[in-house]
Amino acid sequence: MPVITSIDDLKALHRARTPKMFYDYAESGSYTEQTFRENTTDFARLKLRQKVAVDMSNRRIARDIVGLPATMPVALAPVGLTGMQHADGEIHAARAAEKFGVPFCLSTMSICSIEDVAQHTTKPFMFQLYVMKDQDFLAAIIERAKAANCSALVLTLDLQILGQRHKDLKNGLSAPPKMTLPTMLDLATRWRWGMGMLRTRRRHFGNIVGHAKGVGDTSSLMSWTAEQFDERLDWDKIAAIRDMWGGKLILKGILDPEDARIAADFGADAIVVSNHGGRQLDGALSSIRMLPHIVKAVGDRVEVHMDSGIRSGQDVLKALALGARSTWIGRAWVHGLGAMGEAGVTRALEVIHKELDISMALCGERDLANVGRQNLLIPRGFLDEYEIA
Repeated sequence: MPVITSIDDLKALHRARTPKMFYDYAESGSYTEQTFRENTTDFARLKLRQKVAVDMSNRRIARDIVGLPATMPVALAPVGLTGMQHADGEIHAARAAEKFGVPFCLSTMSICSIEDVAQHTTKPFMFQLYVMKDQDFLAAIIERAKAANCSALVLTLDLQILGQRHKDLKNGLSAPPKMTLPTMLDLATRWRWGMGMLRTRRRHFGNIVGHAKGVGDTSSLMSWTAEQFDERLDWDKIAAIRDMWGGKLILKGILDPEDARIAADFGADAIVVSNHGGRQLDGALSSIRMLPHIVKAVGDRVEVHMDSGIRSGQDVLKALALGARSTWIGRAWVHGLGAMGEAGVTRALEVIHKELDISMALCGERDLANVGRQNLLIPRGFLDEYEIA
């Protein structure tokens, strides 16, 4: 195994070992990618405050996430198509998360199905739901998540309309990939990936193909998906889904204090401050900039989590210092998966865990419960550079 010291090391291996269309799918944003870039550059503007001559022994970074015990306040965010980053990718990621002791969330747009992941894990995982117009499909997939004993339903609110990602269009993104000449030339250099794919039967969207009416293959899936995202999703429909589910509900894609207040009044168990990793509304503010405003808006009425832009344990620490209860990582674990499968996801978690633990200690803290703004150096104007209602 190569020496891995950072998520960037895994990213480089991911890029070398995975077909271009799938690497680009993970490592891209919409339109100009401004929000995609600022999700990480805004983290870099926040500095950690070093403290010395304090007792750094007996440190504690474990924390419950919506009542679920976790070895650190990090969950594996739902990411579509991860079974194309590495054969049986969602299964590998779920097993790595289970062994490490952090939550895993399966995407509606996964390659491995809910049933596949449940069959290969021993503990409940979360399920992320995209709301589709097909009410029979919607009701059925919620029942399938219940049958798999999923621990929470994560309802993504910021994808009623699909943001345009230029790289996906130029690469002809599809699952499985279409055998065009450029694709075949690319695959010829990715033999490790190809051998894995030859050994698995999971090459389609497992939660949809064979489950949605009239969707039996890739061609019918593409046309079905393009028409199915529910543009009319509103709070009344969210309430109906909550009642159908009947369990813990996390609302993901909150980026505005007013929406956060509505979600808290609604009774969500948690909200995730997120701009979909910069893949939807380009030009929106980064999640880390919006986080403190949303925390202020909701107080302690709902757990506030954050994703988009986290690439290290130091990023996790900064998010917690600005009020997040927990964080979610997407690209960080996908880079690990694309680099080395399950072992790569485990390595990504190990890197983040160690960075979080050591950085917290060097900031003079022994327990994450005590981390706050006193541990940060915040640039003048960073929190109020833009007027936010």
